Order: sequence, then structure tokens, then C-alpha cells
Amino acid sequence: MTATTTAQSMALRLTQARTGTGGPSDEERRKLIEQIAGWTLTVLVAVLATRLGLM
Repeated sequence: MTATTTAQSMALRLTQARTGTGGPSDEERRKLIEQIAGWTLTVLVAVLATRLGLM
């Protein structure tokens, strides 16, 4: 009986640990997408300015 209880409690702990380790939250995901879009736009403007000889 003790071995079963110990195994069940270990399984419960492992399950609880896994549920808290998800990916980024929706707010973090929006910030990440905003950062990526901002840097992409920055690089594109820099490339365009260089190609046009503005720098």
C-alpha cells in the first residue's frame, strides 16, 4: 500500500511540474512578435537607405 501511495505522489509531482513549464504567455508572445517586427523593419530601412546611397 505504501509503494502505491509513493508512486502516485511521485506521478502527481511530475505532472504538476510539467503543467507549469509552458511556452510564453500571450502577452510575452505579443511583445516578442513586436520586437521581431521592429528589428525586421529597422534592417529593411537600413538596407534600402544603403542601396539608394542615402548613407
